[in-house]
Amino acid sequence: MSTVSIPKTVAATVPKIIVGIGASAGGLQALEQFLSHTPTDTGLAWIIVQHLDPTQKAMLAELLQRATSMKVQQVTQGMPISANQVYVIPPNTELRLHNGALNLVKPKEPRGRRLPVNILFQSLADNLGTAAVGVILSGMGSDGTLGAQAIKAAGGLVAVQQPGSAQFDSMPQGAIAGGDVDIIAEAAELPARILSAMTQMPFNTVQPATAQMAPQIENAAQQPAPDSALQQIITRLQSHTRHDFSLYKTSTLQRRIERRMAIHNHSDMQHYADFLADNPQENDLLFKELLIGVTQFFRDAAVWDYLADSALPALLQQSSDTALRAWCVGCSTGEEAYSLAIVFCQLLQRQPELQHFSLKIFASDLSADAIAKARRGQYPLAISEHASAEQLQQFFIRHDSYYQIKQHIRDMVLFAQHDVILDPPFTRQDIIICRNLLIYFDAKLQRKLMPLLHYSLRRNGILLLGSSETIGRYHDLFVPLQAKLRFYQRQAPSPTSSRNLPVHSFPPLSNLAKEHPVAINKTLSSQADNLQSAADQVLLQVYAPAAVVLNNSGDIVYISGRTGKYLEPAAGKANWNFHAMVRDGLRSPLALALQQVTLQPAEKKGTPLQLHRLPLSAGDSAMLVDVTVQALQEPAPLQGMTMIVFRDVAATDVKDAPSGIDFSLAAVQQQYLDEIQALREETRTSKEELQSGNEELQSTNEELQSTNEELTTSKEEMQSMNEELQTINTELQTKLDDLALAQSDLQNTLNSVEIAILFLDQQLNVRRYTDRAANIINLRESDLGRPLSDLTSSLQYPSLHDDALDTLRTLKFCEKQIPTTDERWFSVRIMPYRRLDNVIDGVVITLVDISATKKLEAALREQSVSQNTPPGE
Repeated sequence: MSTVSIPKTVAATVPKIIVGIGASAGGLQALEQFLSHTPTDTGLAWIIVQHLDPTQKAMLAELLQRATSMKVQQVTQGMPISANQVYVIPPNTELRLHNGALNLVKPKEPRGRRLPVNILFQSLADNLGTAAVGVILSGMGSDGTLGAQAIKAAGGLVAVQQPGSAQFDSMPQGAIAGGDVDIIAEAAELPARILSAMTQMPFNTVQPATAQMAPQIENAAQQPAPDSALQQIITRLQSHTRHDFSLYKTSTLQRRIERRMAIHNHSDMQHYADFLADNPQENDLLFKELLIGVTQFFRDAAVWDYLADSALPALLQQSSDTALRAWCVGCSTGEEAYSLAIVFCQLLQRQPELQHFSLKIFASDLSADAIAKARRGQYPLAISEHASAEQLQQFFIRHDSYYQIKQHIRDMVLFAQHDVILDPPFTRQDIIICRNLLIYFDAKLQRKLMPLLHYSLRRNGILLLGSSETIGRYHDLFVPLQAKLRFYQRQAPSPTSSRNLPVHSFPPLSNLAKEHPVAINKTLSSQADNLQSAADQVLLQVYAPAAVVLNNSGDIVYISGRTGKYLEPAAGKANWNFHAMVRDGLRSPLALALQQVTLQPAEKKGTPLQLHRLPLSAGDSAMLVDVTVQALQEPAPLQGMTMIVFRDVAATDVKDAPSGIDFSLAAVQQQYLDEIQALREETRTSKEELQSGNEELQSTNEELQSTNEELTTSKEEMQSMNEELQTINTELQTKLDDLALAQSDLQNTLNSVEIAILFLDQQLNVRRYTDRAANIINLRESDLGRPLSDLTSSLQYPSLHDDALDTLRTLKFCEKQIPTTDERWFSVRIMPYRRLDNVIDGVVITLVDISATKKLEAALREQSVSQNTPPGE
């Protein structure tokens, strides 16, 4: 038992913190080590889920009771949960926590595919939130990984046994690979680490232990952190990750930082700031801690019902473009983005007249891990609680332990790591979903983001916020569609509005100038020295043609006017390269023109090239544009850069090209077109060869994948059987220990009896004997199994073997008084050996020494004879 104790100040009541412990059948030793080092009066409850053989009676509670003085009991249906007690799952059940009680359900999954640890952890996360603790010990498979993610997302604590100390390291390794583990230690050390962390959490209900277990640490949540220390942490994170958390809510930052402090036993935020400086890897862990990833499929069903029944159909009817675009901001692991795709597909199924519409969804998040999981599109079986059976069947592929999103839904969503504060937005969107993201930002940042979302939406676009978020004072930018459900529609701002809209770093001021001309007046006036310079700035921003300036690498360094018609930020990581942003119809001609101006001779350096009537989209002559490309030589700061100017041309305005055209460009274009044509021919040939090879590889891959799935299934079945065999082996070992103890008791009892006993089996072979029997019949350990007829003895009893056979045949007792060669007498009794199941399985021969009785009998006989003999005879 643990030598560390906690003061008994916690009553045995319903605990505020519950610890779920998961292990497979090979985790008994780890469970015993864990419980033997757990104090008995922490005020916590402990629930153990182990993979058990569903066909065998479990002895886990009895085995674990030897390791702790806390009460260990097997769970029954509806059992209330109390502090300072240990609860063990019964075989062939799934265990969940609900309203302070433990509920048992028969598993739906077949044997070998059950994940009881995930199910318990998910229920703890749902019911307890930050008061949930998950512990993963030795075990095979990956059960517990998804449950740990759920606990972590809810703000709880996750601890894992050090894989090197585990008999089976698959379960601990899987949880660690998931990136949701707070504590990694050996099983015996985990209780101390967990209790130490609990004493420092804001929800602390654990009484601190002695200095060895959990030193008295003042809860940092009770005192605001010094601004200098918090600022140091924010600055260090920004330099390490480039992301700025200074405009996040201070309470949110402190709470998440305190969790990391508790894990490392830091009582002062300044100490933790210094710890960050010396441990670069902790910066990554803290960054992940600050990213909130709480989401689920079809969260708030009423919201999705309104979107499917009203908002989305109305948007489609108003749209002049059949290709709709949506942006899911802060998408986390992708559930809401996929939910939108599913709702859209279901709408098209219900209304076939809308089949010509398509939807492209841009889903962005700050977390690279969340984006990677979203791209995989694999979700736990627990999503069946949020998605209907019809949706699961139609849009998901079910595997053994997870659901896989179908490919046609996956193709509708483009995931990208993106910082909405720093990176350029996704523009020209019809729908923006930004749910429960703004609540983590302070009011200043919220005021900056609202105009940005307005700018990113098309006319009449829909904005969907979280249940705790509103548009605030921006009623001139959005009109409520369904205020209760947080649906808003974009509207053009009033020209007479006097609101000075905050200007975000993206989009540039020039891109907002036409929509918000009044909003930039104060900004310009604060930067201009006089009225003339201010007027010049307005003229350049609003009335000058759209233009960009590129450096020698093709990156955009300056934007003037509205360029959104010609340029569009590429999906994915922010990329300001001109070739990545320019529209498809302009990309090839402008690439040639840029190369031409770069190769201009010195005497013609700086001569502009004019490109006329270029289509914005390939094959579409509805929108044409004239483009001027000019290499800049002066002023000095612009030397070596290139300016590109865009001017719209009406498609119906049929005129001859201006006389000032530089026709040399046409020749260059033709030259490049010829080369491109030749390259296309070579590429086409290579493509056909590669396509053929690719088809063969795909065929091989499908065969390998099929084989892999079969092997995976076989592996899981073998793994399940191995776990069950581990459990049976442990139970048998316990029974063997008990049997060995009983055998020792029996042997000692027999040896203590002053009777010689010989046990024979049905063939009259020696089965067992006592030490006294060995003194009469010549017996040694090696004689076990030898026939009785082969043994010699001091008994003058030649018919012993025959009498034993007769007893075995007739089941009648045989008792005779037999002398020995050394002048002793024994009462030899032969009786049948009867097992507990009333089966005759040999004979038992007992030999009682009656030598003293015989001598006394002889003496009495002699005395009687002497007394009866007349005198003189």
